[in-house]
Amino acid sequence: MSATNQFLLYESAAGYALFQKNEAEAIASGKAVEDAVATYENFSQMVKLVAFQAFNSAEEGLTELCAIAAGEATSILVNFLELNLPSAKKKSASYQLGVFDPVLGQALSKDHSIVCNHGQSIKELLRGCLLHFSKFESSVREGDLDKARCGLSHCWSRQVMQLDPNRQDKPIMNTIALLDGLDKNINQFAMRVREWYAWHFPELAKIVNDNIVYARVARVIRIRDAFQEKVCVPEGTELSADGAKLMERLVAAVGDSEDIAQEVLKALKVSMGQDIAEMDMANIDRFAQNVVDLADMRTRYGEYLKNKMDVVAPNLSGLVGEHVGARLISHAGSLTSLAKYPASTVQILGAEKALFRALKTKGNTPKYGLLYHSTFIGRAKDKNKGRISRYLANKCSIASRIDCFNESTTKLYGEALRGQVEDRLAFLTEGKQPRKNIDVMKRALEEVMEEAATTTKVGKKDKKSKKTKHLGEDAAAQPEAGAEASEKKSKKDKKEKKAKRAETSEEAAEVEAEKPKKKKKKEEA
Repeated sequence: MSATNQFLLYESAAGYALFQKNEAEAIASGKAVEDAVATYENFSQMVKLVAFQAFNSAEEGLTELCAIAAGEATSILVNFLELNLPSAKKKSASYQLGVFDPVLGQALSKDHSIVCNHGQSIKELLRGCLLHFSKFESSVREGDLDKARCGLSHCWSRQVMQLDPNRQDKPIMNTIALLDGLDKNINQFAMRVREWYAWHFPELAKIVNDNIVYARVARVIRIRDAFQEKVCVPEGTELSADGAKLMERLVAAVGDSEDIAQEVLKALKVSMGQDIAEMDMANIDRFAQNVVDLADMRTRYGEYLKNKMDVVAPNLSGLVGEHVGARLISHAGSLTSLAKYPASTVQILGAEKALFRALKTKGNTPKYGLLYHSTFIGRAKDKNKGRISRYLANKCSIASRIDCFNESTTKLYGEALRGQVEDRLAFLTEGKQPRKNIDVMKRALEEVMEEAATTTKVGKKDKKSKKTKHLGEDAAAQPEAGAEASEKKSKKDKKEKKAKRAETSEEAAEVEAEKPKKKKKKEEA
């Protein structure tokens, strides 16, 4: 170490700094170096500041920070090092550059032939540079350095968290989690309504199977005896107004099916349920209304998820559906992360526990994870489920990459990929030869180009129609403008004629006034 000069590269929020360790000072370890770094007096004897280059703007500082975080050496950093490090032409110039990030050191060593080292002792020295940098460089004050650090950290966080508006996958992740929670709550609450109301009308559970329809019918019937008095009347008599309204509400509650409504009425007459108080029925009614409201909310959020997936990941949604696609994005963390996954990872995404358990016990690995909810897996035979799952994961990987990195949004690729999975399923079940992938993709690309051409033509037609509208308005305004201009011209002509008449009259008066003067001069002569 004594024969080589040890330099230290310190990247601060204000700029790049290059320190050099004194040759007489050996790098200690453990408690000794910590004590030496703690105070400026001791640390200033170990290192000295060689050069400092400040950033010209906050944008330049952010750019340099992003490059350092990625392990890349920018031109500004390379020029700074080449200018201040010993020249390579000198034979006696042997040095090492201490860096904190080993990836950045590898980039400098590989691309620019700068020998770099990193270790615990280098990190301790750089920690001392961080603590006492404002005392080494007089142009940088501690308060300004703190402000620069704060501003640069905010810019860095903003850039990391900034998302493309066309790739808003975070709402999709929240929505699918909300839908899963709503499904769980709706099923639990609906079962509670069934158990609660079944004490009063147990036969209704066999007639109405759907939980939401059951809650709606329970809210319409309420107390069995009161409903019978209004609706169940002897033959030959007409229903009252209230009875007719209740019957209409019952038919609407069961899905506009009069047959099911008549079965409910027949079961009312022979029901074996116990009587219930009005107070209990009021609570059941409120709870059933909450279940219905939750079901309506789930429908609204399902439509919102479909619309959002059509914007963010239309091809993935067209291939496996919006729910399975949203679960894949949510489990991966983002659409970009899903696009970076290989097809083998997409295939078992969601079955990590089963995979590690199989690896630990040396058993069979899982064939599918979240893709099990796709309709293709359910339609395949047991012996073909693994094959179709692997093929579907391959197409999902392609669709997610198209959605993530394609500039325009279209569903044509997803529809083509879905057709390929259908052909593969038919090949596994019936032996029908599928189409080649290259032919399918060429056809999909042609359709995309045709769609883009039609959209551009429509845009041009809209522009032309707008121009024609403006021209029509201008043409309609031209006669009015011409009339106004003619009126103005006529007024100007009248004014000019009056002015000419006044000038001619004044000239005539002057001529008449000069005539007698000439006569007097002649007489005097």
